[in-house]
Amino acid sequence: MDIGVPREIKDREFRVGLSPQSVRVLGDRGHRVFVETQAGLGSGFTDEDYRQVGGTVVESAAVAWEQPMVVKVKEPLPEEYGFLKGSGGDRLLFTYLHLAAERELTEALMESGILAIAYETVQLPDGRLPLLAPMSVIAGRLSVQFGAHFLERPQGGRGVLLGGVPGVPPGNVVILGGGVVGTEAARVAIGLGARVRIFDINLDRLSYLETLFGSRVELQYSTSLAIEAAVPEADLLVGAALVLGRKPPMLVSRELVHRMKPGAVIVDVAVDQGGCIETIRPTSHTEPTYLVSDVLHYGVPNMPGSVPRTATQSLNHSTLPYVLTLAEAGAKAIEMDEAIASGVNVRDHQLVHPAVREVFGDL
Repeated sequence: MDIGVPREIKDREFRVGLSPQSVRVLGDRGHRVFVETQAGLGSGFTDEDYRQVGGTVVESAAVAWEQPMVVKVKEPLPEEYGFLKGSGGDRLLFTYLHLAAERELTEALMESGILAIAYETVQLPDGRLPLLAPMSVIAGRLSVQFGAHFLERPQGGRGVLLGGVPGVPPGNVVILGGGVVGTEAARVAIGLGARVRIFDINLDRLSYLETLFGSRVELQYSTSLAIEAAVPEADLLVGAALVLGRKPPMLVSRELVHRMKPGAVIVDVAVDQGGCIETIRPTSHTEPTYLVSDVLHYGVPNMPGSVPRTATQSLNHSTLPYVLTLAEAGAKAIEMDEAIASGVNVRDHQLVHPAVREVFGDL
């Protein structure tokens, strides 16, 4: 199969859909890969790197997009919707989509007829999300890294060092959600020496986190009253709630944000699905933060794009087996692979993923 890899155009999105290593593997299997010029440059991969492994570098995004299969990292932006037109059901798009927060994109995909498979809803029989996990690990770790940075006074924060110093207590980190993102956020916050609290509604997950972190983390069952007591004390609040294919629940109201300390920081990793904090909205790497009630909000939906070399390689390690299956079987892969079938969001002009359909009941 011929595969197109367009250059990502989202603000400061430096990841690329396929690394040269992945292109080499696909070429060895008889597939041709057409990479838009400079698509990998932000991740440290030159056009010559792709040529040396058998990739074809093309000057036009349109050439990459016209291939039977397109592999990206982030969802198509409005400037790219034109490339979807006339797609037909024989063309495949394989990328992160996060349609629950993207009605316009959902409608564009349905109109095009393209077969759209979302990384974030590819699900194994045991419930794991193999293509969401690698970026969740990175986003979770970055949430505290960025949070610590924006807590610095020159960045608009409270001027709190999360680890504290002898004689001065550490900062308070409150994490809403104990999944992959929350776990990795806690790992970094503990390493910095912060006081860490994790809230989750899954008792089995809380038990697992106890075996992982022991007494270094305070683990609490998530209720509205417990969250209302903890959030005003937070120097850094991390939103890490995930509901597959749907918008996460609203866990922190505007009124509760108003009760937080001036200069506290919110990092909502769930912003790409709509966020779990009422005052959050998507921002960009160029302008990552804004203030509400003197609380600094960070809402960049493509956080791993800030560490593209690490993120691209990590993502490709997970996506390549599925790319190979799709390249060799095309749309028939849906019948062959249960995980790929679960990833289908749009097919034959229809919105087919059950969770996303619940969000857009009128489509």
